[in-house]
Amino acid sequence: MKWVKQYEETIIPVIALLLSLTVAGIVIALLGNNPFAVFANLLRGSGILPKLRYAGGKSMLTDLCSFLNYWTPMIFAALGVAVALKAGLFNIAISGQMLVAGFTSSVIVGYSSIQSVIAKPLVLLISIVAGGAVGALIGWLKYRFNINEVVSSIMLNYILQYIVAFFISMYYVDPISRQSRAVSDESRLTLANVEFGGYRYDIPLGMIVALFAIAGVQFVCKKTTLGYELGAVGLNRKAARYAGINVGRTMLLAMFISGALAGLAGATYYLGYFASIQPKVLAAMGYDSIAVALLGNSNPIGILFASFLISVIGKGSTYMSSTSGLDAELSSVIISLILLFSACKVYIRHSINKATDKRKARVEK
Repeated sequence: MKWVKQYEETIIPVIALLLSLTVAGIVIALLGNNPFAVFANLLRGSGILPKLRYAGGKSMLTDLCSFLNYWTPMIFAALGVAVALKAGLFNIAISGQMLVAGFTSSVIVGYSSIQSVIAKPLVLLISIVAGGAVGALIGWLKYRFNINEVVSSIMLNYILQYIVAFFISMYYVDPISRQSRAVSDESRLTLANVEFGGYRYDIPLGMIVALFAIAGVQFVCKKTTLGYELGAVGLNRKAARYAGINVGRTMLLAMFISGALAGLAGATYYLGYFASIQPKVLAAMGYDSIAVALLGNSNPIGILFASFLISVIGKGSTYMSSTSGLDAELSSVIISLILLFSACKVYIRHSINKATDKRKARVEK
């Protein structure tokens, strides 16, 4: 059983995933549907499997490109949660940071006439600063006044939600859709309706940045002094302070980086997958990213695979609903089950260790 210990970080999330999907399958069966058919429809809705038929101008590759566009902000959001967890902090304000970054970028760049070659990098830069500023504020409140970051994050989510909604409704609303005005094609991080071979595709430019972000976070956490300091503060702040680490600065940096990644999620969500913002609505992706980070064990590589799974469930829910006759909200139930079992990984680890110890005791006898 030594291999269990060796690959514990991989085995435990897989066990949590299998348990959650098993329970979800039981729920689906109790509702009178075939669980395997429902899961297959989730894959079809995401372009992973071919549909039975396609509308004009669409194909399996069209659906796959749309899925990649949806997947991109999830990667950034989950990385933001993971960086905060590394420092022992819980960033619940991912949705609020996404919203602020998306709105700020839309106002400064999205509604301007700036050329594409400048507008797209500027959107990313502004989103990093806007999201990072909100994250740094949460970190500063935690260190300076010991205000629980969960409480301040939730409160800021609502504050930011209604402030942005006010400005959209007063100055930037589209009178027809009642959402914010659509941003310019030059500033959008998705090449929309690109025609090739008789089909149209939405090509997500942010996916390239997301892959670099995964590599960057992995490098910082594993190979740099900052990564070591983040881990030390996350494990024991008193011991880290005794070792000479500036705990306040490290917490502030952790929340800034977390917020900056959330800001990139907002840029690729509101100026990528969508081209506008719906007032008074926080993106559910900000909360789903918590499940992704937990399932991925807060490891950037694990997050890549976990975000793929959660994105398949979220993106494929509409097609699943139309073909299986189940409510699209079932996807939220499945994601909630994954979050529940991912949160039980300490118990799963305890059960594995207990079984390993029993086996070892029998062998020694």
